[in-house]
Amino acid sequence: MSYKRNPRILVFDSGVGGLSIAQEIQRLHPGCDLIYASDNAAFPYGTKGETELIARVDLVLRRLLDEHPADILVIACNTASTLTLPHVRRCFDLPVVGVVPAIKPAARVSHSKVIGLLATPATVVRPYTLQLMEDYAADCTVIPVGNAELVQLAEAKLRGVIPDQRRLKSILAPFANHPQGRRMDTVVLACTHFPLLRAELTQHLGPHVALVDSGEAIARRVGHWLHTLTLEPGIQAPRNVAMFTLRSGDIDTLAPALADLGFNEVATVPV
Repeated sequence: MSYKRNPRILVFDSGVGGLSIAQEIQRLHPGCDLIYASDNAAFPYGTKGETELIARVDLVLRRLLDEHPADILVIACNTASTLTLPHVRRCFDLPVVGVVPAIKPAARVSHSKVIGLLATPATVVRPYTLQLMEDYAADCTVIPVGNAELVQLAEAKLRGVIPDQRRLKSILAPFANHPQGRRMDTVVLACTHFPLLRAELTQHLGPHVALVDSGEAIARRVGHWLHTLTLEPGIQAPRNVAMFTLRSGDIDTLAPALADLGFNEVATVPV
């Protein structure tokens, strides 16, 4: 007897931030096989130049897709999306979904029209981000805060390390210190790592501040492609694999968190 296979979705990031995207895809499309790939050998991407990053992403994706052919590719990294998407879409023959800062929905839901933008330093000043602000938040006061340490705190949290509350307070202080900070009612989480710290961020910003990220929108976009390609969930149990480009003991500390997210199979594809 033959079985209809499950759709295969490759979710790609430099670290583990893209797991926040994978969670949303699992929630909306539970009948798909998920391959979560972390290019930990080149982590973090935020320090790479554009030419170097395009070459690296091209190399890693070719290796990953050779090992695990996929129906849909999700670039679950703001840095990689803003710099490499045109190249990836031109050079790979499958639908590619990227991640962009959720400035448009944040501006739409904000009542006070004062929104925060929490991102990595590079994303805050990138022309793509500034254009999103001009296009969709021209009627808002946007308070930008660029910080790379939050990425490390999120990575550490998944490895069982409780985030340092004093560091979080210091990182978020520019919001409170801004002249319009008290009116801020929405914050864009413009890095896929940051939703992993949602509880801690809410603790410091307050429950009245809505935290907006791209996870659900990306999952809906995946649904669009599943429909367009007429891919329906198979009858087999989903196979979820977490892949890394560098074997290290650090991966072992991630095992409990990966298992909680349904990734019971871990593999290494050296690149």
